[in-house]
Amino acid sequence: MCDRNVSWVGWYRLKLYGQNVRMPETCVEKNMCGTAYPLWLSGGHPKPEDGVVTRHVCGRSDNYCCYYESIPIRVKACSAGYYVYEFVKPTTCNLAYCADVDSINKTYISVTPAITTSGLNITQLNNCTGISCIQNLLDQIEKITVLNLTDVIKLLDMVFSTSEKINTSSVDPKKLASYVLKASEQLVSMLVKPTNTYYYLNFTRAAVEAQVFVVGPQANLDKIPQLNTTNASIDIDLIGIARNNFNSGSAAVVFISYNTMEDLLKPDFFITSDDTNKTMMSTVISATLPTTTNTTLTKPVNFTLKHIREINDSGKLSCVYWNITEWIVDGCSVVKTNSSFTVCSCLHLSTFALIMQTSRSPSEDNSQRMESMNVMFVIVGLVFISLALLTFAFCRWKPGVNNVARINLCISLLSAHLLFLLTQQFINLIKPYKVLCAVISGVLHFFFLSCFVWMFIEAVLLFICVKNISQISSRQRARLNRGFLIVIGYAIVLFIVGVSAGLVPQGYGSEKCWIKQEKGFIWSFLGPVCFILAINTIIFISIFISLNLTLKNLNLDVSHMRQTKITIFKTLAQFVIFGCPWILGFFIDNSRMMEILFLILNSQQGTFIFLVYCVLNNEVRQQYVKWMRAFVSFIRTKIHISCLHPPKKLRTR
Repeated sequence: MCDRNVSWVGWYRLKLYGQNVRMPETCVEKNMCGTAYPLWLSGGHPKPEDGVVTRHVCGRSDNYCCYYESIPIRVKACSAGYYVYEFVKPTTCNLAYCADVDSINKTYISVTPAITTSGLNITQLNNCTGISCIQNLLDQIEKITVLNLTDVIKLLDMVFSTSEKINTSSVDPKKLASYVLKASEQLVSMLVKPTNTYYYLNFTRAAVEAQVFVVGPQANLDKIPQLNTTNASIDIDLIGIARNNFNSGSAAVVFISYNTMEDLLKPDFFITSDDTNKTMMSTVISATLPTTTNTTLTKPVNFTLKHIREINDSGKLSCVYWNITEWIVDGCSVVKTNSSFTVCSCLHLSTFALIMQTSRSPSEDNSQRMESMNVMFVIVGLVFISLALLTFAFCRWKPGVNNVARINLCISLLSAHLLFLLTQQFINLIKPYKVLCAVISGVLHFFFLSCFVWMFIEAVLLFICVKNISQISSRQRARLNRGFLIVIGYAIVLFIVGVSAGLVPQGYGSEKCWIKQEKGFIWSFLGPVCFILAINTIIFISIFISLNLTLKNLNLDVSHMRQTKITIFKTLAQFVIFGCPWILGFFIDNSRMMEILFLILNSQQGTFIFLVYCVLNNEVRQQYVKWMRAFVSFIRTKIHISCLHPPKKLRTR
């Protein structure tokens, strides 16, 4: 957890499972080495002829691959094929040196031969990253019956390395899992060698653990020992199976435990009648009887599966096996279970796992309802904001009425809500592409911030209008507002987003493709929003004071005064509607009522604009009536023409 507590003296050699490993040369995922800040070697490892070299060690923190840089260490490549390190004491707690698990059994100094002892071209297989690589391997090993352990390990590493590179959003994970399972079972089965007595072999890799047990016709055993991996074990009557093979009197079992298969063979593939949460409670295992002519089991096979997660007392455990497209329970049952492990009994061999079903909690149901409500409300808001934009674009307005700020406000609001809605609907497809997710969050930052900037500009224009109501004519005010309004409005937002992205480029691209919370980067949005809301509050207070004084001193006509008051009321109401939801966002704190209120107010901003500026505007309503009459007249004309000139077929009849 923290190598600051170690008194490092001298040189060290890294070993894992008794085999040589080295430090990682690239950024390590957080918590991968059992510590919050894993350390990896920056600059790569030296060659033997380089002698002793000095290298920096980087420590990962959150999204920063080299946030911490330790005191330089010294590294030497030994001619025997491993490295030694002169480690030093880190200056910060929670920093710990890492070992690269994938470097087990790799010869660091010499070049790995491209061709295996069986003629397989490993280099060619390693150079591709698609599912065709695994298919290519399966085609090559079909004609081979035996491989040595070194070649099997190399090929297994290639299979799992390739499967990790394949994007499951473009390839069916079930199909990929089937290829990986088939390749793994065939490769390990090639370790089976004929014997008169018995033969045992096992090996451990980062992604897989495997054991092979073979009994011959002269095996002096009553039963074979239990085969064990880190998280599972198997009890099988291999002696009885061998005795049923009258021709050879031998049998073999291959037992494999997969440590990385959960991402492909998901527990959700367990289809049940109840709508429940499904959790994988064990590693995926498989057992096969290779080179055995009679594979009929003399007794049920018992699997002991260690729980990899804490068990829920109210959950239901099921022993399942993989049937090409889904997990099913046919022929398998739970024999015994406790808090640590479960024993499953099965009448056949296949790929197995332990899945727990739990009832969906009320919070999850509420979350789903909230998502459905959010989609519905946002769609309604998008419809009304679109109607408002069409109204602003096609209606005839009085001279001096300038809708530039409102139009751009609607455009920004429409773009922000539409992009956010589409992103959340396709979030599972977007998340694997981290750059795309970061770009989307940056664009959302731009559009949402634009809404507040245009609201601020409209408040400023209203303040200028009221302040100079007696000096500036309507035409002058319109000319003043239209000057460089659009350039200024979007330039301010572009500057803020550009500075934010330049200072903290890793701040974009959260789980929901929005601004990340780490290191307070969310304030790149909330900061300007709070500033604009505060300034707008001051502006509106100034407007009321100025308007009150102006109306007392000027002899304005009643209609002009009424129009000015209505404009101020609408702008103030707009400020409240736009500001309140984001202010409420600070006080939600798991309150369902506050969350629903935030959702409604935030999604219906477009509806509010349509109601206040369009429906409640008498002139706009009159134009709506004209449009409706014109539309009805057009429909009637079409119907009248079709009645006077029916289609030819109808006339002939």
